[in-house]
This record gives sequence, structure tokens and C-alpha cells, in this order.
Amino acid sequence: MAPNTGAQQGLLMHGFGTGAEQVAGVFRSALNAAAGLPGAAIEMVIQGPAVADLADDGGLARPVADALERGVSVLACENSMRSAAVDSHRLLSGVAPVPSAVVHLAKRQWEGWAYVRL
Repeated sequence: MAPNTGAQQGLLMHGFGTGAEQVAGVFRSALNAAAGLPGAAIEMVIQGPAVADLADDGGLARPVADALERGVSVLACENSMRSAAVDSHRLLSGVAPVPSAVVHLAKRQWEGWAYVRL
């Protein structure tokens, strides 16, 4: 893998779980990372059944809002959304879908982003 030369430094956080409780730690860690890495781009990719909690009737409204306020991007895997029957129009405001968590994770790592799985 080639080093990140001249591009903005980024931290990619990968959350996989069956519900809000399992991925809540990803949100706490993202806030800590935003405080400790000023100027770095931070993205959270949520994969698995927990994507249902990123919907407007899910259990992650406050953590998502806090993350977005701190400049952390919150992304939902569309493959997982299909499995969980979550339509992109139901995602909380500010949550962006990505076609595949695995593909997004690979591309960011090839761009030199640091990767953390929580």
C-alpha cells in the first residue's frame, strides 16, 4: 500500500453489530478521535443489522447528531440496509449511504487512511 502523500489524513472507523448498543462505542470513540486528531477527516462506516438504528425511528439519533456536530461523517452500508429492510429515505439527517462497506473500507485504506474496527 502506498503512503498517504499530501492528501488529508483520515481515520476510518468500522462499526459492525446487531444493534445500537453494539455500535454505541464506535460513536464514543469517534468523538474522542475528533478531539484528539484536530484537522483529520473521520468517517464511521456502520455495517450489519445495526444500520436499522441509523433510521429515523432507530436508537442512534443523539449519537449521530453529536458525531455530525464534531465533523465526523456517518456512513451506512447499503448492502446491510437492504438486508435490514432500511430505505435510504429513512436514514437520519446527515447519514450518507455507501454501496458497500467492504469496498469503501478498502478504497479508503488504499488512499492511506488509518483503519480501526470497533
